[in-house]
Amino acid sequence: MTRTPQGAPPIVTLTDAAKHFGPVRALNGVSLSIAPGDCIGLVGHNGAGKSTLVNVINGGLAPSSGTVEFAPAGAQTALEAGIRSVFQELSLCPNLTVAENLRISHTGLRGFNWRKAARTEMAQALDTVFPGHGISTDAPVDTLSIAERQMVEIAIGFAPRGAQARLVILDEPTSSLDAGIARQLLDHIVRFCASGGAVVFISHMLGEIFDVATRIVVLKDGRVVEQRAAADFTRQGLVDAMGHVAPEQADAPAVRAHAHGAEVLRSPEGLNARAGEIVGLSGLAGHGQAEALARIYFGATSSWRTPRAAPMVFVAGDRTRDGVLPLWSILRNATISVLPQIARRGFVDRDREAGIMAEWKRRIGIRTDDVANPILSLSGGNQQKVLFARALAASAPIVVMDDPMRGVDVGTKQDVYAMIRDEAAGGRTFLWYSTETEEVCQCDRVFVFRDGAISAELTGADITEEKILEASFEMTEAGQ
Repeated sequence: MTRTPQGAPPIVTLTDAAKHFGPVRALNGVSLSIAPGDCIGLVGHNGAGKSTLVNVINGGLAPSSGTVEFAPAGAQTALEAGIRSVFQELSLCPNLTVAENLRISHTGLRGFNWRKAARTEMAQALDTVFPGHGISTDAPVDTLSIAERQMVEIAIGFAPRGAQARLVILDEPTSSLDAGIARQLLDHIVRFCASGGAVVFISHMLGEIFDVATRIVVLKDGRVVEQRAAADFTRQGLVDAMGHVAPEQADAPAVRAHAHGAEVLRSPEGLNARAGEIVGLSGLAGHGQAEALARIYFGATSSWRTPRAAPMVFVAGDRTRDGVLPLWSILRNATISVLPQIARRGFVDRDREAGIMAEWKRRIGIRTDDVANPILSLSGGNQQKVLFARALAASAPIVVMDDPMRGVDVGTKQDVYAMIRDEAAGGRTFLWYSTETEEVCQCDRVFVFRDGAISAELTGADITEEKILEASFEMTEAGQ
């Protein structure tokens, strides 16, 4: 294994870097250097400035003040310095194949037979990061699952592309990956940094930060508030350093058991739920959980007549494809689910709409000065908060959630967990698919999927990571 030379110059150095968007100080005097061998865990609540910092490092944004310097000497741009970025919002072209997407960022692929070279390089990159991935380089991206698309984007980030990557910035890279695939990526990050590469790793899953980071940088309100070796932090100390965004609820409901009502739905797969129950869907990603939710949701809501009160509402994990309305404001995105309930003779009661928005902005901590701003002006995590507000503000008795916590900070997660429990105690039913075991363990009952079918139903003390993993693999083992 190659060792990082002692005293190697930093790949990038920021000195008092700031970025202002009008009166908004998204980044406010950050000094940071990243050297070969570093794995920087970058943490902070949604809207803390992480995405702005990443875009200053990779050259996507020029700082309003301060300096950004690259190495080796003579490198004028982040690209010349070997800096790559893999963003939370996937940037692949859906109408192109996996190999053709590599060509977009690899200008060295030219000539009559460039597709063959692209297939070879893409396959090698996928094999290196995700052994046994099963993804064809000739597959159109729009035929892949969201987990497979995320794997492709990550592999492109680490691919040689004419020159080896020196610093790879990973923004929530495991948000759509199951535990096994995420483990492959984390292991590759450790190998990459040990061989002289560097990584900036952004994640709201603090366990992953502690698994790979050599140093942790905490951002709050555009400033670095803590920066030290990962070993010097505890999990609670890291949460405390990040601080709170949503207002603390002194009387926040604790997780508690409550009586469930009558059965409110049953699917052909055998999945069922009762009033007031939180039902989890788990198992390896891509084994039919999202499809089962889609069948249930569309079966209940695909009427040409829009009822005044919808029977179900949906919280999307893939917010770009299934969630946000990109041309609309934050306000309109959040309140669209309640418009039939607050309309009078076909006209929306704007005062009630504004009141509902103000309440949910406060309760869930949506970071914006003006809800009339476009939804895309928010960070990815804050966009996800708007989708939660849209669902929970509605009166629908059933809430369907498709891996909804992607990119949401740890503090807001705890607030949302409490809100879900409180709503369930009042009789609301939740169907909750998640790739995070921690979230599945919040549920009253869990259905584990394998190969498109339910392999186990877990309740009570049986809802553990070990039991879920056993059920995820038991069908394969039984067939051997």
